[in-house]
Amino acid sequence: MDGYTLRHKEPSKKDFLDTADFDQSEIVDIIKTARTVRSFIKSGGYLNSLYHKNLAMLFEQKSTRTRISFEVAMEQLGGHALNLAPGAIQLGAHETIEDTAKVFGRMCDMVMARVDRHESIEALAKYSGVPTINGMSDRVHPTQGIGDMITIFDNWPKGKRPNDVKVVFVGDATQVCNTICEISTKLGMNFVHYGPKNHKIADEWLEIGRKNGERYGGSAKWSDDPKDLEGADFLYTDVWYGLYDKETPKDVYMKDFYPKYQVNDEMIEATGNENVKFLHCLPANRNEEVTDSVLDGPHSLAFDEAENRLTAQRALVLYFGRVAQMTLDYIKEQQDKK
Repeated sequence: MDGYTLRHKEPSKKDFLDTADFDQSEIVDIIKTARTVRSFIKSGGYLNSLYHKNLAMLFEQKSTRTRISFEVAMEQLGGHALNLAPGAIQLGAHETIEDTAKVFGRMCDMVMARVDRHESIEALAKYSGVPTINGMSDRVHPTQGIGDMITIFDNWPKGKRPNDVKVVFVGDATQVCNTICEISTKLGMNFVHYGPKNHKIADEWLEIGRKNGERYGGSAKWSDDPKDLEGADFLYTDVWYGLYDKETPKDVYMKDFYPKYQVNDEMIEATGNENVKFLHCLPANRNEEVTDSVLDGPHSLAFDEAENRLTAQRALVLYFGRVAQMTLDYIKEQQDKK
């Protein structure tokens, strides 16, 4: 199958709430769309696939990469994104999330939301009636996961098959950790959460990863043994205290994680892989979970990864806007004319 033909011409589900809702072939379709569209746009191509389409963006939390990437994606594809927040609309004041969702669905073509609780994104999807994309919840970060897999595919270890590739997520079991466990094993890789026992990834996610491994190859495990860093192709970390941990003092997290789980030059060396790559979803607390020497060093893909949020969002709005195959057909026609 060529780079312009999708196995799934339309999404199997209306909404993109969790990568776990889709099988391997559909995730690959989304990644294929993302990379093909990126190449076309970077070569000077112009797309108008979402002309006159509107994306409602609801942010219950601050955002840099998610907001910018969705706004730019919609503009590059001929559409428009509306930046909304509970303090700027009636949500949380005089209106329920269910009623807000119904209004979104009457006026907009798609919804994207970053929410405090996963139940909120489920309600938006249910009551809006239009495709809804999870821009992050306390459970998962699926748009980040797509961008991360694009970055991994862009930097695939030479000569390795998927079940030879090892992804080690270091530190706290954040929602990003959950998503990387799910999506990396779905794509046949080996996943390790390397972190303290009192912050280990939930058994639910390890079981999902193991079942993916049985179906697609690869594996999933938690470990606090530094030996499990050996052979890592990708080291990934996230902040130790983030948007969902405001009630926990910083010094508590530092005591749990520092210095053992700081990604530094010594940890890079401990992998035994001179080509190991470093990933971080950003923003980073520099010299806490990762040192400057790693984040800014030759192993780091963190800012390529950030750029690939835009790569991912273009594919997601096209795919769940049900115009991905049409867009790829158009790109192929343009390429054939050259």
